[in-house]
Amino acid sequence: MSERIETLARNVDAQLAGRAIRAPSLADELAYDVAPADLLAACTALRDTPGLEFDTLIDVCGVDYLDYGRDEWRTWGATRSGFSRGVDRSAPHAAAAAGRYAVVYQLLSVALNHRLRLKVRCESLDDPIVDSVVGVWAAANWFEREAFDLFGILFNGHPDLRRILTDYGFIGHPFRKDFPLTGNVEVRYDAQKQRVVYEPVSIEPRTLVPRVIRGDRLDG
Repeated sequence: MSERIETLARNVDAQLAGRAIRAPSLADELAYDVAPADLLAACTALRDTPGLEFDTLIDVCGVDYLDYGRDEWRTWGATRSGFSRGVDRSAPHAAAAAGRYAVVYQLLSVALNHRLRLKVRCESLDDPIVDSVVGVWAAANWFEREAFDLFGILFNGHPDLRRILTDYGFIGHPFRKDFPLTGNVEVRYDAQKQRVVYEPVSIEPRTLVPRVIRGDRLDG
């Protein structure tokens, strides 16, 4: 861990004492976890405090922790001894313990040239919701709409929370881990109706198992 990162961490700890907990990260990164109730206060402090000055929001994304720590690969027709051999199934279920969904914010201080990753877990499994940070960083507007569209995460206080990547009539949220790979419906253009029509998916499900080539089995 560089002295520059440690100095920044001490400044963040001093300003966010009791509001954020330092999270594991790579040696050249700095990451913090924050509770939903403290999100806006923490973001405002990170933006306005001299020495921190995280004036730019680079990205906002959603995370789905379904089966995190329980499965490495969900399969129905393949053995569980291969893809999941590194999983500790005796460990507590991460999604159940701290919330299935999370929102991650990538922050940048242009003036001071340092970065920070902030993560907040949504408390509800059925209706994941956190406060919108549009009032702190205006750039969050479309990022939060993407997280809503793809993960179904709601952002309290967002000025225009609606789908942005999928069609307005799209069913479900495609980045959720339990969303079917084939989707729920398929679309095609109907020449007689002269419009796009939605129909049930006609693709038959199949199990895809990657082929592994072992070097000790090759001839010559």
